[in-house]
Amino acid sequence: MADSIPVPFDVKLMNIVANLAFVAVALMLLAAGAWWVLRQPFFPLAGIKVDGEVTHNNAVTLRANVAPQLSGNFFTIDLARARTAFEAVPWVRSAVVRREFPNKLRVTLTEQVPVASWGDEAGSKLINGFGDVFEANVAEVDENLPRLDGPIEQAGQVLGMYRVLAPQFEPYDFGIDELTLSSRGSWKVVLDSGAQIELGRGQSEEVSARLQRFLKTVTQVAGQYHRTVADVEGADLRHNDAYALRLRGVTTVSPEAPRRIK
Repeated sequence: MADSIPVPFDVKLMNIVANLAFVAVALMLLAAGAWWVLRQPFFPLAGIKVDGEVTHNNAVTLRANVAPQLSGNFFTIDLARARTAFEAVPWVRSAVVRREFPNKLRVTLTEQVPVASWGDEAGSKLINGFGDVFEANVAEVDENLPRLDGPIEQAGQVLGMYRVLAPQFEPYDFGIDELTLSSRGSWKVVLDSGAQIELGRGQSEEVSARLQRFLKTVTQVAGQYHRTVADVEGADLRHNDAYALRLRGVTTVSPEAPRRIK
């Protein structure tokens, strides 16, 4: 039996390189082919399923607002861009977008829940429970909301102050119609009775303490003039250890200077 002739090392090396090159080319061709197939109109999106508690949007509004911004098929659509498009729709606070095999998108929407209107009465801004101001059609709000106003970057602080002050008026059957923070940091409340109360500057603890002193004594003070808290037209709490009070039908010493109560 004849002895086999060993294959030279350089020939082995050339065979290995050739095989690797063949495999690499084959993989590249497969990848290119797969990419080409995926980009063809063979996998069009057939629909969008919407989840979540959606009350201000429907299929018609979503299609009109989002569809023109979506491009690609089931495999190539940019989900991050799709999410941005959905979150730009009025009333949508957040959106989660994912593919649902074989040909749909599933979108879970979280809508804005307004707790107050924001800014000018004629404006279209609302504020949610997180202190975020957003644009929407205020005519779609079913309930009468209080109006908050102040520097937009302090919207969360204004909402926080409202939550501190509103419960303090409830025992007196008053509600807050408006709460305003001026550019100089001064707070002002307008009650549903029409009474306007200047609360002055300060953090919530300071303003709350000032208001408590007023509420604990205003009934007694109004009674001295045969009036009730319902007759309060205005109060100025910006004085140290005192406040100025204006009562309906009561004339003070000076028509231009309300009586100061200590």
